[in-house]
Amino acid sequence: MFKRTRAGTLAALAVVGLTAGAALSAAPAGAATKASAPKFLAASELPPHPSSSWTAARVTGGVPEEMQYCFGDSLLAYDSRYRTFRTDLDTGAQQLNITVRDSAKAKALAARLDKDVKRCVARMDADPDIKAAYKSYGSLPVEEGARVHGFATRASWGAMDIHLVSVGRDGGTVTVVQWGQMGGFADAPVKAFKKTTTTAVNKLH
Repeated sequence: MFKRTRAGTLAALAVVGLTAGAALSAAPAGAATKASAPKFLAASELPPHPSSSWTAARVTGGVPEEMQYCFGDSLLAYDSRYRTFRTDLDTGAQQLNITVRDSAKAKALAARLDKDVKRCVARMDADPDIKAAYKSYGSLPVEEGARVHGFATRASWGAMDIHLVSVGRDGGTVTVVQWGQMGGFADAPVKAFKKTTTTAVNKLH
């Protein structure tokens, strides 16, 4: 997942990069397919930034390049859309919604994505130029459940980044929310991110 962006994450070494911007355009009135599509977070529902406001990009089909490194193989067979958020400083976020429709398959996909986060951190830590540490922040009692992960990275050239990633499910839809900025575990807004995750899952349908 996860190459370095202007937010200070890692380029070729693929540590969560979360940026881009603009506003989501309104769906056509009365469009049934749009009404049934899983809904996305608004910029105001991201963890508050102490000195900058969030902006939200337009919803785009597919899987963002930033998620390919960790999740690409798991998402090949699914219909997915994503939205990217940014601040004017060093913090970014993304939400990816995956439409599976079958609840049992969605449950299996969510479990696989949770494992993918841990495997991805282990793969990064195996790189001689990167040190990566993982923390589990537990599960959330929302719809069919969500789980929150965190990981911090330090590059040999001194760059430090902290990331929060959650995987949640409502019926046959899975959502992945990720947040990142420069810093360490002490800089992670875990409580606010859990609130964002709960909102994301509740808004899906």
